[in-house]
Amino acid sequence: MALRLLSLAVLIAAWQIGAHFAGPRLLPEPLAVARAIFEEARDGALFLHLGATLARVAVSFALAMFAGAALGLLMGRSRAADAIADPWIVVLLNLPALVIIVLAYIWAGLTETAAIAAVTLNKLPNAVVTLREGARALDRNLDEMAQVYAMPRLTWLRHVAAPQLGPYFAAASRSGLSLVWKIVLIVELLGRPNGVGFEIGSAFQLFDVTRILAYALAFVAVMLAIEMLVVQPFERHAARWRPKNP
Repeated sequence: MALRLLSLAVLIAAWQIGAHFAGPRLLPEPLAVARAIFEEARDGALFLHLGATLARVAVSFALAMFAGAALGLLMGRSRAADAIADPWIVVLLNLPALVIIVLAYIWAGLTETAAIAAVTLNKLPNAVVTLREGARALDRNLDEMAQVYAMPRLTWLRHVAAPQLGPYFAAASRSGLSLVWKIVLIVELLGRPNGVGFEIGSAFQLFDVTRILAYALAFVAVMLAIEMLVVQPFERHAARWRPKNP
């Protein structure tokens, strides 16, 4: 903890020094950004836009993880399904996020549905690939045991597959969350009337670096809190059955 605080102090000191040489127009001081965050929070605008962005992150992330887990498990267990779906996954992995976002807005209009769909499609292939590898690594001995005891499919999924897939799901969640919130900001910048991305775009048009940093840092702080309070505990819980290295 002490080292983390020391690292944060060094970062703030470096920021202060950089602001001194760059000037407030290019790099405002940490205190100026803190005042901007306080002002936006006092007016309620910060919470409004943070809430809109977090809602989009939550919905897109949940849809991508649910669909990605189902498709990844299917592809990992079935060679035919893998052969059919793999080219599409490769295409989505290599298609730039901006292209998917622009096409979604052109085809479906500047709507919330288009925004959510674009973010979900950008995250989906990463989840599929990670969960597919987890499905391929399932213990065959446990599968044979489940077959011998005629274990129902849902029971097998809950007691045999899920514990083994837990670490893969946690890994996909961690990488996916960092990817989703970045893409959500682009979606908001290009076609939504609210959210952190929208505010950053508005501040960019006015060359208001202070407000850009205020919204960026506020959102980063929220995502770091989610990482420490939700993602990391889930990751430890998912891997609790694995033997620890001596």
